[in-house]
Amino acid sequence: MNNAAPSEKLWNLNYIKVWTANFMIFFSFMLLTPLLPIYLHDTFQADKDTIGMVLFGYSLMALLARAFSGYIVDSFPRKQVLLVCFVLFTLFFVGYIAAGSLLLFAAVRTVHGAPFGATTVANSTVAIDVLPSSRRTEGIGLYGLSNNIASAVSPSVAIWIYSTTHNFDILFWLAMIVAAIGLLISCTVRLSGRELVRDRQPLSLDRFFLLKGWSEALTMVCFAFSYGVLSTYVAIYGKDRLGVEGGAGTFFLLLSLGLIFSRLQGSKALRKGRITRNAALGVSVSLVGYLLFAAMPTEVGYYGAAFIIGLGNGHMYPAYQNMFINLAPHTQRGTASSSILVAWDVGIGLGILLGGVVAEHGGYSHAFWMAWAVNLLGFLGFWIYVRGSYLRNRLR
Repeated sequence: MNNAAPSEKLWNLNYIKVWTANFMIFFSFMLLTPLLPIYLHDTFQADKDTIGMVLFGYSLMALLARAFSGYIVDSFPRKQVLLVCFVLFTLFFVGYIAAGSLLLFAAVRTVHGAPFGATTVANSTVAIDVLPSSRRTEGIGLYGLSNNIASAVSPSVAIWIYSTTHNFDILFWLAMIVAAIGLLISCTVRLSGRELVRDRQPLSLDRFFLLKGWSEALTMVCFAFSYGVLSTYVAIYGKDRLGVEGGAGTFFLLLSLGLIFSRLQGSKALRKGRITRNAALGVSVSLVGYLLFAAMPTEVGYYGAAFIIGLGNGHMYPAYQNMFINLAPHTQRGTASSSILVAWDVGIGLGILLGGVVAEHGGYSHAFWMAWAVNLLGFLGFWIYVRGSYLRNRLR
């Protein structure tokens, strides 16, 4: 019986559809993210503090939505939840085009975070459902490749379009079209029937957050904080301080290549159950990358750190994702999926907000050293407590 398990097909048709839909979600998301600081600065003359506040709103709403999304996808038909959220995520791109003032743009951007957060939770939970149980650990790791490939291609496409046309409306329309394609793909996914969770108190805390994963979540906040600082300000930093026009496209390409390489290589270790080993390698390599970015404000540090951080995060994130899943019973898959995303959102949001404040008043160098210091806290937390806690509490 055990010899037959590895023969179960990983890349079944439904998994391919869910994987592709996730690619479309993140392609449309990353098409705008690296250039929004430039858009806000050039269009509305927003300073760094204001840019941080506007972009923080999106992360805050995504966080709030994800906190409830796990419960919703565990308690209601997952495909229906996914499609409703996907429709809203797609339609909100029109709001960017219609927004004629900074206040209105900030409102649209903030509210858009809710369907984005809910859609990513629902889609990742559906991905777990369509994976064969014997290939689930490996499949969860490879699922993230859709994010990474989208993050490799999308910023480069966005920067090329912007440098050619200097028209953000084209980017907003393209983001909506790509999201709509993902929505159509999701409509064709087939899910088997399952028992809905109805035997728990609707407002019990463990339905909204995986309490057993609290230490994993705290360290994930630290890792996401560092990424939030870099990913938000890397484009405007490269343009203003290093004089690298379009450098963000190359930065995200190298970052994504590192992510893709490490996910492919790490999936073999995950298949063998080496989850904490992958996480340990990831948090260690990422720490080196953030140090390089902060300590070497040159093109070599800029691009070299991108690839190294990609290598680290590509090992760390899927390992952490499996840790959350393995700490949860089967009836809390949605909660486990939302918990890691909530932790990521908290970190990203804080990184965007505090990164903007520090960059405005202390300069980019201070902001990037802060990112490294917070990453170091996560690194120490993993080695001192998280690794042992997970091994003691995992269910499978």
